[in-house]
Amino acid sequence: MIASTDPGAMTRAQTPDAPATDCREGVLELPQTFSLFFGGQLSGVRVAWRLVGESGPVVAALGGISAGRIVATTATEKGWWADIVGPGAPLDTQTCRVLGIDFLGGSGQTTGPQRGQTDFPSVSAFDQAEVLRLLLKHLRIDKLRMIAGASYGGMVALAFAQKFAPLVEHIVVISAADRAHPLSTAWRSVQRAVVRYALQHNDGPEGLRLARALAMATYRSADEFAARFGGEAVRHNGQFQFPVENYLLSRGDAYAASYIPEAFVCLSESIDLHRVDAAQIAVPTTLVAVREDQLVPLADMQSLQARLPHARLIEISSRYGHDAFLKEVQTLRAVFAESLRPGSEP
Repeated sequence: MIASTDPGAMTRAQTPDAPATDCREGVLELPQTFSLFFGGQLSGVRVAWRLVGESGPVVAALGGISAGRIVATTATEKGWWADIVGPGAPLDTQTCRVLGIDFLGGSGQTTGPQRGQTDFPSVSAFDQAEVLRLLLKHLRIDKLRMIAGASYGGMVALAFAQKFAPLVEHIVVISAADRAHPLSTAWRSVQRAVVRYALQHNDGPEGLRLARALAMATYRSADEFAARFGGEAVRHNGQFQFPVENYLLSRGDAYAASYIPEAFVCLSESIDLHRVDAAQIAVPTTLVAVREDQLVPLADMQSLQARLPHARLIEISSRYGHDAFLKEVQTLRAVFAESLRPGSEP
């Protein structure tokens, strides 16, 4: 038996410019010990989830390590995929239901490291896939029509397709490959080192602020930075400050105010530990690669497509680089419309 604290009641979520949408959410409590892919176990695992939409097939929407169960915008909360999920949006909650989860090991309501905790075990994308499988069983969802996974969520989609192929009809993987590129791991390794150093000196939030600022420099393209931040430096308190510096550090401030440093380290590491066997993924797959993506090179996506048994690759250009999945609304509208259409599998 799987216990749950979710009330089971449906509420109505509404934005100022969109009709109301059914919203159901809860926290699934796993009574059994949860065994992890890289070893170790967790007891008392809790999984926070939200399901929005009135009727129709279920799509799981999974994003980067900062994303969570709040996918669509409501009257009180902005969804992390606000431009993509909602009434009339590319993932239209009037024709399908969209499931979001807080990741294991993250800063949401799903089980993760607490502030000051140094012994939280390593987490795999396969662990996230198992969490999703247990949640589907609890919600009595026999099969997902699609997993729409971007960045880390794309890694989880690939892991889920490898392990639980009968439970999903199609996966859309945006800016994620079968393993992390070594250069991307290099950037993230430095970010984690900064956070760990700060934690050792009792200033985890400052370490997270700097790590996030560095991460932001890898998310977007050179063209966008040139267009937005080409202005002159300004002297402030005796030091020069550059426009791009102010932007990056302000993004770091916002992130550090809402995210747990230890959770950032956990899920950042999970990205770099990611490995799936493309030959074992038989689920029809649509890959979306961004030519300007610094973190997931186009060549890695092309290589993955060549090794997947049933896959197509869509290449796009975007000044937003790795963050294109948050911004390229019309491109994703076409991708999701095609992927949700019956008989559209590659």
